[in-house]
Amino acid sequence: MLHPIYKYCRFIFYIALITNLVACKTVAVLPTKAPVENVNLKKLTQQIDGKYPSFKNFRSRLRVTYNDGKREQQLTVNLRMQPKQKIWLSATMLIPIAKLMLTPKEVQFYEKFQKTFFEGDVQFLNQQFKTAFTFEEVEKLFLGAPMADLKKTTWTTINHPKYYVLTPKEQQRGFQPTFFIDPSTFLLEEQRFYIAETGAILSIKYPEHQKIESQTLPKIIQISLLEGQQLTTLKLEFIRSDFPSEITFPFAIPNGYKKIEIVR
Repeated sequence: MLHPIYKYCRFIFYIALITNLVACKTVAVLPTKAPVENVNLKKLTQQIDGKYPSFKNFRSRLRVTYNDGKREQQLTVNLRMQPKQKIWLSATMLIPIAKLMLTPKEVQFYEKFQKTFFEGDVQFLNQQFKTAFTFEEVEKLFLGAPMADLKKTTWTTINHPKYYVLTPKEQQRGFQPTFFIDPSTFLLEEQRFYIAETGAILSIKYPEHQKIESQTLPKIIQISLLEGQQLTTLKLEFIRSDFPSEITFPFAIPNGYKKIEIVR
């Protein structure tokens, strides 16, 4: 049986499973209150890419609420990021309880309740959880961007009265993504994934955004994973965020902690 922490990891890793999409050139799709029929998809995807925030360092304090239908837990999480390099999370419930460090090649984690830790490469975790997760896709989750490269596949649109709804013409590595784009801002409102192997449906919604030093970032992220009759939800509320000129990523596994082993 997998250690309980991997049930949470599995839920988070599902978030990162997706990708490969379109090429583009000039921008000429204008903001409108409702989606435009027969929109130029190359130009639309460039507008979407243009909303991706640019920064050197990012940090935020988050209020996180986890609910699996049996129990609800709330904790505070400190998030720090350097684009394409590091994602650092520190969770507290009055006192620090866990830390996670993610880089493009490695995952490190420890928790203080059972005094356990894990160290491993990203590819190994992908093999365990049957995912295709990448560091950049997790980064995009926090930044409110499509968890895909919008330059490598052909899109098609689905008629919708409120949003531009984009989905690839061909299934992507077993995961079918659908992106809901606000036509007035070109911001991502929801990304939804059908996971063919398990039949699970992952939804990531961005109901509220915020401006931070001219950059647009999520204010609230609502994540839900439906597996059969089991619904698990995670709500992230960004309480305080900024772009510091300097940032640190303190991480050291305490002495005496037991390593979590996953059988290959």
